[in-house]
Amino acid sequence: MGKLYRMISADGSAFAAVLDAKDIVSEIERIHQTSAVVTAGLGRLTIAASLMGYMLKGENDSITLRVDGDGPAGQLVAVADSRGNVKSSVANPVVEIPLNSKGKLDVGGAVGRDGTLSVVKDMGLKEPYVGVIPLVSGEIAEDIANYYASSEQIPTVCSLGVLVDTDLSVKSAGGYLVQLLPFADEKCIDTIEKNVAAMKPLSQLLDEGKTPEEIAGMLLDGLEPNELDSASPVYSCDCSRERTERVLVSIGKKDLLEIADEGKDTSVSCHFCGKEYVFTPDEIRKLAEEN
Repeated sequence: MGKLYRMISADGSAFAAVLDAKDIVSEIERIHQTSAVVTAGLGRLTIAASLMGYMLKGENDSITLRVDGDGPAGQLVAVADSRGNVKSSVANPVVEIPLNSKGKLDVGGAVGRDGTLSVVKDMGLKEPYVGVIPLVSGEIAEDIANYYASSEQIPTVCSLGVLVDTDLSVKSAGGYLVQLLPFADEKCIDTIEKNVAAMKPLSQLLDEGKTPEEIAGMLLDGLEPNELDSASPVYSCDCSRERTERVLVSIGKKDLLEIADEGKDTSVSCHFCGKEYVFTPDEIRKLAEEN
């Protein structure tokens, strides 16, 4: 499970949320059998969704992040609940491209630098909140920070890191969000900027054994931070046979009957966890009649 920790400055003008997501991203690699650069890209989006989901107020609230870029990875999707539990999927899990100019995994190249980031918050209202912005870089963290600045007018520092080993296993993974409230003064802003500038890359800090609590303290150093709360989010899929039946029913009676008439079992796999649901022709015909 992941380790999520949040701190707030003494005056309440800034807070930091830090997530150690090694276990979560390792599960992504295990389920989707992703190549290194896709593990990094989908891992980053999933970490962001977990952090953002945990900020939701209602118990049944959820958030969906979707990146539609022009890169070979295709569409990336991550869904989180208000406890930070998260699931994700990618259109093309295996992408092999050269390292970037810094010798690191080229997430922006895999995701694409032209496209959109969509943020959908389902908070139990009549309609969900939907925000769509153009991608800034496809590197994910910059795109998340830009979303907050342009769509929610909240100054945000976002860092997302996934360190993939040579055997494709996940060495470290995590992320942080630092946000300022409207009454934050210049001194607070300067302090956070200096703290962020002085820090090593997040994936390196986690690989060295730093805890989310220690990293949150580094981010808010000099602001007399106090613990806000903590959580242990996991990669969790809530798919079920009943949900799969509803998806099949949405196809329509005519198409379902055509599928049933083929006389073969129909297999439906979950995009998020890979679990397979098998329906016999008689079961498909029954769903068609209920339509």
